Amino acid sequence: MTKQKILVLCTGNSARSQMGEGLFRAEGGRGFEVFSAGTKPSSVRPEAIAVMKEIGIDISGHRSKSVDEFSGQPMDYVVTVCDDARDNCPVFPAGSARIHWSFEDPAAVQGSEQEREAAFRRIRDQIHERVKAFFRDQASAAR
Repeated sequence: MTKQKILVLCTGNSARSQMGEGLFRAEGGRGFEVFSAGTKPSSVRPEAIAVMKEIGIDISGHRSKSVDEFSGQPMDYVVTVCDDARDNCPVFPAGSARIHWSFEDPAAVQGSEQEREAAFRRIRDQIHERVKAFFRDQASAAR
């Protein structure tokens, strides 16, 4: 069985796309290969690692990657999770389905540590709902 490939893109590959990668992997199981990248990669945010750990998903070994690392590779799905990545996403080979989900950047939230972590949790949960809906739609289409 050939695994379907999913690439989750954001600007910094520090929070939203990293959480998306972890959630797609957790929900998709063995039938999917999941990657994340950024148009301007930075580093994985400790808050993203912490809030993913709260739901039993370890992304502490992830690194921030450039979308250029995946250039020319066939992807079944390219999921952009911020408007900047959608607008600056390179072209992938024919057959890649492009999906855009616009999420607020939790790394941009100011305030106390608790307020920032709450923002990361909120965005994590929003991404999780979209990922679960993606797989429900996949299952429906397979029937």
